[in-house]
Amino acid sequence: MSIEIKINEDIKAAMLARDQKKLQALRAIKAALLLEKTKGAQMEIPKEIELSLLQKLVKQRTEAANVYRDNNRPDLEEEERFQAGIIQTYLPKPLSEEEIRERVQAIIKETGASEMKDRGRVMGMASKAMAGRADNKLISDVVKALLS
Repeated sequence: MSIEIKINEDIKAAMLARDQKKLQALRAIKAALLLEKTKGAQMEIPKEIELSLLQKLVKQRTEAANVYRDNNRPDLEEEERFQAGIIQTYLPKPLSEEEIRERVQAIIKETGASEMKDRGRVMGMASKAMAGRADNKLISDVVKALLS
């Protein structure tokens, strides 16, 4: 079942339960998915794009919550963190740093990369292989450490 279908079902359930906070978070996800559909004019969004879109939404909510915390607005911070939590439930379980390291080592072995100049090729494969399950910054740090 695609994330979009799951979101639509959860929106209906939240409407029936009159859960306005959850409904607001789910509608934000649906709006982002619809916007993505109109960009590419596709009938169905690929899984990788759905996952990266959800990661982007979580990151936006987390950054906004940090700004609200810094500006002493705990009410708005709580709302953003709640929405980030709801969105995160649709993402697969993230990989640990050790799991990322193992997968990157396998990719390095597979490609025969040995120098920093091979970093781009390794990063491309690693980002694609771990899409939606690991932060690209963390993947980049691991690749950099293993190739230096």
